[in-house]
Amino acid sequence: MLVLLPPSETKRDGGDDRVLELSSLSYPGLMGSRTAALDATSDLALDPDAMAAALRLGPTQRSELERNRNIARSPVMAAMDRYTGVLYDALDAASLSIEARSLARSSVVIHSALFGLLGADDPIPAYRLSHDSRLPGLRLRSLWSAAIGAELDRHDGLILDLRSEAYVALGPVPVRPEGYFLRVVAAGADGRKRALNHFNKKGKGEFVRALLEAGQDHADAASLIAWATGSGIRLALGAPGELELEVEQVVAAKR
Repeated sequence: MLVLLPPSETKRDGGDDRVLELSSLSYPGLMGSRTAALDATSDLALDPDAMAAALRLGPTQRSELERNRNIARSPVMAAMDRYTGVLYDALDAASLSIEARSLARSSVVIHSALFGLLGADDPIPAYRLSHDSRLPGLRLRSLWSAAIGAELDRHDGLILDLRSEAYVALGPVPVRPEGYFLRVVAAGADGRKRALNHFNKKGKGEFVRALLEAGQDHADAASLIAWATGSGIRLALGAPGELELEVEQVVAAKR
């Protein structure tokens, strides 16, 4: 089982005494793309105004520029602890049981615009780069799409894709029998199910937390759906290549 998560714009400061070492990250086949992304980000960081424009940062977000200027010498922490925001607050990695964190290390992967695919426990610094950031001489989609697709194609078994569609475009899961995009839906007053956009993040975070705490590594969608049904989670097959996670409207309404 591989659970693909999106990153988050917001990140926790701090970390331990180590600094970034690309050789310590999962998916060593992405080393060349990572180096190119880091070099382009470092070049951009030499011009604060250009970097602010490329990252679409306003005057109150200028502190984010310091993160990119200091990537090489900033402290690192596990990726699943570094990211914050709605999904990661609901996941609450810091409070996971030892067993759940162990399962996360083997089954959860986070897709970063800067580093590509990251294992949940990979040590990374705080940074600022989004799927649509404009780096000098480098298009992120061209950089990552084929490389990430190739890495995912090597994975056997279930792949559950919880990324936003923007990140899916940076590295699609190859078409395969057990590859599924997770779509979060909520039933309206008329009983019709509608897909959620921004407000799906809390539902995803709570789902992944429950999945990890259950401690079961699912080989296919049938096993995953059976577990969900037994756990009171409304998960079902949706459109071809999709699973639908139904959440309550109250969940959808909270940021």
